[in-house]
Amino acid sequence: MRLAVLTSGGDCPGLNAVIRAVVRTASNEFGDTVVGYEDGWVGLMEDRRRDLYDDAEIDRILLRGGTILGTGRLHPDKFKAGLDTIKANMADAEVDALIAIGGEGTLKGAKWLSDNGIPVVGVPKTIDNDVNATDYTFGFDTAVSVATDAIDRLHTTAESHDRILIVEVMGRHVGWIALHAGMAGGAHYTVIPEVPFDIADITKAMERRFQMGEKYGIVCVAEGALPKEGTMDFEEGGVDQFGHQTFNGIGQVIGDEIKKRTGYDVRTTVLGHIQRGGTPTAYDRVLATRYGTHAARAAHNGQSGMCVALHGENIDLVPLEDAVGKLKVVPAKRYANAQALFG
Repeated sequence: MRLAVLTSGGDCPGLNAVIRAVVRTASNEFGDTVVGYEDGWVGLMEDRRRDLYDDAEIDRILLRGGTILGTGRLHPDKFKAGLDTIKANMADAEVDALIAIGGEGTLKGAKWLSDNGIPVVGVPKTIDNDVNATDYTFGFDTAVSVATDAIDRLHTTAESHDRILIVEVMGRHVGWIALHAGMAGGAHYTVIPEVPFDIADITKAMERRFQMGEKYGIVCVAEGALPKEGTMDFEEGGVDQFGHQTFNGIGQVIGDEIKKRTGYDVRTTVLGHIQRGGTPTAYDRVLATRYGTHAARAAHNGQSGMCVALHGENIDLVPLEDAVGKLKVVPAKRYANAQALFG
């Protein structure tokens, strides 16, 4: 058989580990060959591909962040309009099944291709950990580790200068990174998209710290967090060319408001894309490798329309339809656990 693999959406630590596992499993277990499409769906439509061999080069990519195939985004309308082109390109490359590695948007595309007669196996990828039907996505552990390290470092400078430091982390619609990094790093308040915040509550928590003699504070904020209606003026972002919501820097807005209300010295740090880059953690390398191995086996065995997923300690196959359409949000009980530590 001949398998194809592509990476789509935002880059993420662990993508190369999946690619490596797909190539090595396909070659070692089945004698299959693998072709990689460059820059996600765009490369598939433009037939930009290269053969991937089980050699020293593919072996070493386990250590690298990013993706050797490149990644990108494609508007859903252009994607759907290119169905015939995609089928023709895969036929020309003699590809029997496609392994699509990506987040919820990519998996939606994979499901649509599967529904239209193209054998596809999905691999869930996102640092936000928001893909439904799996316990964890690779990249999340690395992002949390980066954010936690940043919070650890900010404690000392905040304490030295009697400052409140706002740390904005990724999390467009869910707050898993903020929740975990805030708890692991000992943040004094954590704000997530699932629970609209009251700026008065954050301000009171910071004032209480100063009154008790702590005289510094760390607030961890997910980029998609929003205030409770009527509690603070805030202009939401728009939508980009791919239909994704954009954001207006909620961390800075919260910091400015706390400074205005308290007079304390407040600074904001936006971690941004450094959470995506660099070497993946050991946990993410292992999870990504397990995903790649199981995806290659599923593709070879004709189990298309499925997505690999972590359930407890096991890697299972779930229908692609179970992985899309509903984001995995932070449960109220989990956030309540974090709230017990605020202040």
